Amino acid sequence: MTLTELKYIVAVAREKHFGRAAEACYVSQPTLSVAVKKIEEELDVKLFERSANEVTVTPLGEEIVRQAQAVLEQAAAIKEIAKRGKDPLSGPLKLGVIYTIGPYLLPDLVRQMIEHTPQMPLVLQENFTVKLLEMLRTGEIDAAILAEPFPDAGLAIAPLYDEPFYAAVPHNHALAANDSISSEALKAETMLLLGTGHCFRDHVLEVCPEFARFSSNAEGIRKSFEGSSLETIKHMVAAGMGVTLVPRLSVPKSALGPRGKLKPNTDEGFVRYLPFSGEAPTRRVVLVWRRSFPRYEAIAALRNAIYACELPGVKRLSE
Repeated sequence: MTLTELKYIVAVAREKHFGRAAEACYVSQPTLSVAVKKIEEELDVKLFERSANEVTVTPLGEEIVRQAQAVLEQAAAIKEIAKRGKDPLSGPLKLGVIYTIGPYLLPDLVRQMIEHTPQMPLVLQENFTVKLLEMLRTGEIDAAILAEPFPDAGLAIAPLYDEPFYAAVPHNHALAANDSISSEALKAETMLLLGTGHCFRDHVLEVCPEFARFSSNAEGIRKSFEGSSLETIKHMVAAGMGVTLVPRLSVPKSALGPRGKLKPNTDEGFVRYLPFSGEAPTRRVVLVWRRSFPRYEAIAALRNAIYACELPGVKRLSE
């Protein structure tokens, strides 16, 4: 068996779907399926239970997948050792970013990287926290920008900034007349949430824990709705379907100016963004990488580029 074949079985175990695993590995599904079958025949074991709707890992398959992950990590470590002595700022840097950070940080970050380290282009991967951590451990990405908390065993972490939350309410809502808002005031509202898997969903439920029970049963459909992205949820707020919480960097610049200056023909003009009164709820955004990653200068350059971004309204942190 080869490292590539081990990568395939790890991807199938992660995605629980042959098509998505093939897409993640940039190969056709038949190629991946043949490779997985070859390993199963070589080991004379069944790694996966296949059904019409999903793929599950067998108990023995779980042990083999864990060992395959360890082998891939060691192989990545060998490559990283070989890179030592070379220019650490030369060559691509594979960076993962969670969905609720990427759209608001990456445009400015990419410009900063092109300006300051053009010899080190970013190869970007947007995904959920759990998947980015798996990709980090298997060497598919070099670093990731995440929001705490998450399981950090064996990873190096550098804090970047604390980002406050804002409430987003329809422009004609009674709460829109206020200059600020409290979590208590949100309890009676229909809360729009990100779908399961988004860590920001968990952050929102920490601020308004009473909505946790509404997001998991039929009765609660009247009290909470789910969207696939923050931008989708903002459109839902603009349509008057409910209220939500958003991270500060996702708030449009024009939406924080005098209300009379909002653009009337866009969703920005139909959404009012309110800071929290008193101590605002926040999330801590961090940069994460493998401790064995040898290009620390590349990590430092990336962190400097992040701090060179505008980052309005956040509290910058240092180690």
